[in-house]
Amino acid sequence: MRYKKFLDLKLSEIGVGTYLGELDEGTDRRYEETIERAVSLGVNVVDTAINYRYMKSERVVGRVMKKVGREKVFVSTKGGYIPFDADSGEDPKDFFERNFLRTGLVKLEEMTPQGHYLSGEFINWCFERSLKNMETDYIDVYFLHNPEEQLLFISRERFGEKIRECFGVLEEKVREGKLRFYGLATWHGFRVPSGSRQHLDLPDLIRTAESVGGKNHHFKFLQLPYNLGMTEAFTLKNQSLNGKEVSTIEACRLLGLYVYTSASLYQGNVIGRVPKSLKERFGLEKDVHVALQFVRSTPGVGTALVGMSRVEHLEENLEVERFEPIKEEEFLSLFK
Repeated sequence: MRYKKFLDLKLSEIGVGTYLGELDEGTDRRYEETIERAVSLGVNVVDTAINYRYMKSERVVGRVMKKVGREKVFVSTKGGYIPFDADSGEDPKDFFERNFLRTGLVKLEEMTPQGHYLSGEFINWCFERSLKNMETDYIDVYFLHNPEEQLLFISRERFGEKIRECFGVLEEKVREGKLRFYGLATWHGFRVPSGSRQHLDLPDLIRTAESVGGKNHHFKFLQLPYNLGMTEAFTLKNQSLNGKEVSTIEACRLLGLYVYTSASLYQGNVIGRVPKSLKERFGLEKDVHVALQFVRSTPGVGTALVGMSRVEHLEENLEVERFEPIKEEEFLSLFK
């Protein structure tokens, strides 16, 4: 297993995602077996979210950490969508009313039609619930989940206020010893041109982090989609830094942020679609290996997250570790 060095960390260049899957015990068991096997093979990055499989994914990750040892897993989770607890036995409407409406934690007029919400109190609730779900004392990375969705419904000024409030909560979690780092996990925010409504300005976000946490703030991670079919994070120059237009991945390198790529296999859509010419260029036969080789060879990418709930898929994906990533010059030639 190859690792990327960041600060005082060594993070596996491939990580396990836990987004998809049914709510049954069989899926729980497969995820548990897969993550445990991944750790035994040297993978230490595991990504989840409070809303993934309605809190069941977080609980699976927690059980694995208890078995293998907490220190062997660098876990990230997320908050931003109003969650439901599939194990609560409650009707989702009753759960929502009891936890969020009656408590005043959520104001309906500030919730998006997709159930997205952003406030310091709400993120605090989600954070503490995630600790409980995973039965851990601390979280390695906490992501604000798709915050750019808010920009479809509120002003950019109000958005900035909400981000600042949430960053303040997360810096406090660091001071309490409950969190190591935080960041943003996005879908559209860093893939659109700078003039777009959902565009996220990375230097501005860094300034916000500095305003609440000082120069030693803990906003150090970014998660964004990147794969053979979605290359904008590397190819679209939508960040302005020191008078120069650069891509988001390049901006992360210059600003000292570690990059997780989500949807590294295009959520399975690469299967059967990788051109023969690209396979020959990489010297690889399997579509999944070409897709992973592309992502892991991209300059500035830290960890490629892959949703994996079956041991056989994990082992097939990790076969790519037998091959050296291609050199930067050769990688850049792909875009000429």
